[in-house]
Amino acid sequence: MDSLMTLAADPAAWAALITLVVMEVVLGIDNLVFISILSNKLPLEQQAKARRLGIALALIMRLALLSTIAFIVGLTATVFELPWTGPIGEDGKAMFELAFSWRDLILIAGGLFLVWKATTEVHHTMDPTPSPNLLDKDGVMAAGVTMNFGAAIVQILLLDMVFSIDSILTAVGMTDHLPIMVIAVVFAVVVMLVAAEPLAKFINDNPTVVMLALGFLLMIGATLIADGFGVHVPKGYIYAAMAFSGLVEALNMASRRAQQRKAQAAMDNSQSVP
Repeated sequence: MDSLMTLAADPAAWAALITLVVMEVVLGIDNLVFISILSNKLPLEQQAKARRLGIALALIMRLALLSTIAFIVGLTATVFELPWTGPIGEDGKAMFELAFSWRDLILIAGGLFLVWKATTEVHHTMDPTPSPNLLDKDGVMAAGVTMNFGAAIVQILLLDMVFSIDSILTAVGMTDHLPIMVIAVVFAVVVMLVAAEPLAKFINDNPTVVMLALGFLLMIGATLIADGFGVHVPKGYIYAAMAFSGLVEALNMASRRAQQRKAQAAMDNSQSVP
């Protein structure tokens, strides 16, 4: 209790908490976009359940990882190193690393899975005659159902693990205080829970946003792979690009709505003229 009171009176602790909350919320939204896209492929009556279960798994996984901080920190220790070096950059250092920790391997595997999944979904969206189920080569499944509940949860769980490890390592790198980490993680998951239904409905109602979200997932997957090879792309650049793309898409949506209203008004006027 004394330590909590000490933290509450420390301005630096509050600054760390606010910064970490923002970072955790951003990482959580990335996680939620993936959950929303996958859950929207389920039958309507299973979608909300899949989202709630996916978010609950994300929270459990993050809290479980927080309880094993020493283990998480150990994930950054080198497991093996390839006997080569990357090209030398202008700064005299290798452009990428070939010494891998468990964290690196998890990020690379998660990034590859995310790139594969996003690419598959892009292909499925653009295919004029898509198979009812991307995971079934024969396409044998009930009409309109693109994925079963178990397959969706397994894929959500895999990405929850990747995003959770990235989230906790971000927390560990920003503060040494466990209470601050717990508060930030729980707050981010609460935001995910509140935003889950509106975000899923928004994505489902706006097909062009689905393609934009899949583009985000491709970019995040490539960033995870690069991070696994020691190429650290500043997250500020990634999220600035995402924000700019989102703004452009919002303007496009507003333009389409204006054109629809104009067309509807012209049609109403033509019908009112005798």
